[in-house]
Amino acid sequence: MDMGVITMEADLGITADEHVVVSHDLRLNPDLVRDTDGDWIDPPGHRLIGLTLDELKRFDIGRLNPKTKYGQRLPDQKAVDGERFPTLAELYALGGPTRRYSLETKIDPTQPEETVSPQEFAKLVVDAVRKAGMEKRTMIQSFDWRTLVEVKKLAPEIETSCLTMDTRRLNTTGPKPSPWLAGFDVAPGGTIQRQAKAAGCSVWSPLWINIDAAKVAEAHQLGLRVIPWTVNDPTDMKMLIGLKVDGLITDYPDRGLQVVKELGLKLD
Repeated sequence: MDMGVITMEADLGITADEHVVVSHDLRLNPDLVRDTDGDWIDPPGHRLIGLTLDELKRFDIGRLNPKTKYGQRLPDQKAVDGERFPTLAELYALGGPTRRYSLETKIDPTQPEETVSPQEFAKLVVDAVRKAGMEKRTMIQSFDWRTLVEVKKLAPEIETSCLTMDTRRLNTTGPKPSPWLAGFDVAPGGTIQRQAKAAGCSVWSPLWINIDAAKVAEAHQLGLRVIPWTVNDPTDMKMLIGLKVDGLITDYPDRGLQVVKELGLKLD
C-alpha cells in the first residue's frame, strides 16, 4: 500500500463459526504456519472449516519455513513474527475505503468436504462485503465459477472475475465439461472467454501464459476486461501490456509499478 498499489488481491476461506478469513489454502499450510510453541505444524494441517476464528488466531503465519521449496522460492519475503490470519473485515480496515479489493473464493468442486458449499461461501462473502459497505470497491474472483454465479444472484452490483488455467486438472478447454465452470461448457469451436461472459463475469483472469493477442481481442469484443495472473517478470509484464491487457496480478508490485513508470502509463 505504501508503494501506491491501488488494488489488493487476497484469497478467502471460511472458519467453523462462519467468519470470512484471508487464506490461500483450504488447510493450514505447514510451509508457513507455526503452533503456539513456535514449531512448524505437521502436514496435512487442519482444515479451516474445522477451526473457529479464535482457534485459527492462535497460529503464527509471520514467516516461511526456509527449509521448504516455498520458502526457498521467496527468499526476499520479510518475516513478521506474530502475524495471524486476518479476517476480511480486518483487511478492509487496513486498506481503507478508497482502495479496491480483488478477493478469491478458495473452494474446490472436487473436494466438497474441505469447505462450505458454494452457495454458503458466496452468501458469507457477500454479507461481509455488504457489512463493510464495499460493494462498489470489491470484485470476487474464483476458479470455481459456482461461487461467482451465486454472488451474481445475491449481489448483481458486485463485480465478478472468472479465473482460468488451462491444465489437465481444471480442464477448462478439454474434451469434457470441467467441474470448475459451474456447468458452462467450452464446446468444440467455443472459447473460455465466451463462457466467462455467459457466467456473468466482467473480467476474465487467465494464467498469463494461456493468453495471446487474439484471445485478449475477443475478450474485449465481448466487453470483458482481461487481468492475467501471476506475472512476476518485468519482461513478461511488458509483453502482456503490449497485448492490451487491462491489469496484472503480481507477487511483486514494485516491479509492476516500475514497468508502468517506464512505459509512461497511469494507474486507474
